[in-house]
Amino acid sequence: MRKMKLLFVLLFTVGNAFCFFGQNTEFAHNAMDVTHEVSTHKQVDNSPQVKAVWNDTDGNYINAHGGGILFHNGLYYWFGEHRPKEGFTTEVGVNCYTSSDLHNWTYKGVALAVSEEPGNDIERGCIMERPKVIYNERTGKFVMWFHLELKGQGYGPARAAVAISDKPEGPYRFVRSGRVNPDIYPENMPEADRKLAWNMEKYQKWWTPEWYEAVNRGLFVKRDLKGGQMSRDMTLFVDDDGKAYHIYSSEENLTLHIAELTDDYLGHSGRYIRIFPGGHNEAPTIFKKGNMYWMITSGCTGWIPNEARMFSASSIWGPWEQYPNPCRGQNSEKTFGGQSTFVLELPENRFIFMADVWKPKSLMYSGHIWLPIQFSEKGIPFIEWLDKW
Repeated sequence: MRKMKLLFVLLFTVGNAFCFFGQNTEFAHNAMDVTHEVSTHKQVDNSPQVKAVWNDTDGNYINAHGGGILFHNGLYYWFGEHRPKEGFTTEVGVNCYTSSDLHNWTYKGVALAVSEEPGNDIERGCIMERPKVIYNERTGKFVMWFHLELKGQGYGPARAAVAISDKPEGPYRFVRSGRVNPDIYPENMPEADRKLAWNMEKYQKWWTPEWYEAVNRGLFVKRDLKGGQMSRDMTLFVDDDGKAYHIYSSEENLTLHIAELTDDYLGHSGRYIRIFPGGHNEAPTIFKKGNMYWMITSGCTGWIPNEARMFSASSIWGPWEQYPNPCRGQNSEKTFGGQSTFVLELPENRFIFMADVWKPKSLMYSGHIWLPIQFSEKGIPFIEWLDKW
């Protein structure tokens, strides 16, 4: 990966955050809502104009939400949810954009399209979220995983879905969807807890001390054992040895799971752990610096931003340790108005924290926050708001 020196210019408006990129640029701005017509701001040099929305090279708003970035053969591939201007369900699929400089993004089309076949898992009107793509060196294939909810079933199915392509930009071929690791216990679940038989009627009331204790000991793991574990917000991670992992919110969004993928990345190996039972984490992101794994997540407050959480471990299999909120400065208690979606690794141990600024009234125009992850003298990651960097 070639060395890149970029100056990223970010605009933060009241209640909305948007990310802009430029080189050696300065500009002034006024607070505004992207649903209104916006003005264009000239820059002090001869760089292209920067508008108060993040557009692709065709001048269209970048519609790639809850996504992630793959670097391959000199290009960055940004995959994300195509969100509608009005409504909520998936009507198009997963979009793909490419860039050589993280500044100018070219729309490459729909990487994975919804199906027009009634009853298909990814039928138009389903919910496709948090798409992530990784490259398998062994097979030469590009593999996409995403959170899938079947059409007309709300968030009940809680499935993980996988698709495959010969080219990074696609088209991707849908392979299958389902719950994760049916009939398999997490390897860090004690034998005594595996033998417990739960009466679900007894735990209809949530958030009581008894309920928390039951969740911690595997109430929902046991409930979902036969059909497989729930999988909602998710990300992927490929380690230095080529092993890939699926990290996802499970157990009614109460507990994170880390599951190893098979060597072809198209399935689960059966090995997985659960971490921070009852912690109510979603929107997981993960990165590795040196020999330490770091994870940044959010709480569960719907479209409303909340305080980020951070965890670390010297092995992906744990034990994991929780840290305070990694964000610093004004509005840090709300992750600067965003929710984590991905951490992009750059050369020389540099990392970019990516977040979505959800606009539920028009999800297509949800914004993007990209900020550098910095490290304290003790090597602890932190994120602070920077207007330019």
